[in-house]
Amino acid sequence: MNKKELRKKYKELRQFLSTEEIEDKSLAIANQLLRMDIWDKLYYHLFLTIEEQKEINTEYILQILAGKDKEIVISKCNFETFSMTHFLLTDNTKIKKNSYNVPEPIDGLEVPDVKIDVVFVPLLAFDKQGNRVGYGKGFYDNFLSKCNPETIKIGLSFFPPEEKIDGVSVNDVKLDFCVTPDAIFSFRN
Repeated sequence: MNKKELRKKYKELRQFLSTEEIEDKSLAIANQLLRMDIWDKLYYHLFLTIEEQKEINTEYILQILAGKDKEIVISKCNFETFSMTHFLLTDNTKIKKNSYNVPEPIDGLEVPDVKIDVVFVPLLAFDKQGNRVGYGKGFYDNFLSKCNPETIKIGLSFFPPEEKIDGVSVNDVKLDFCVTPDAIFSFRN
């Protein structure tokens, strides 16, 4: 299936998930992450949940990062340039939903792309080669292409992988891993 078809399929599949299923699957994903060898880094980029899109509840991952005393980085989107500015999440960070219901920091201490060690990547679908389908605006591909080559890119998905995503572009940045409630998929050679 191509990206457009997969986007439609997985948005529909998410709509069938109950609040309880979302919580259970989100907690299972967080527990899978604890099994990974990624906790020796300092700067971790995390997306904040768009509840209206029935996204993974990243609150559990936030608690893990805070418990491990990591620097947590969150982003603000610029819909004119399809770029993101990253800010350190602190006790003083004020969060507000934008017009797309994305929770974002209003301002704060800016963190450059190259400083980020691990990125938890939102997605709608992924395949067995590490390609992903997002919402189609290219925010994460733009961001990930500016990160260090060593930056670990981890997709988070409620669902298992597709065999193959058709129509992958040269600008699409592949994942290193994708974590589902039941498994950790590695795409590193």
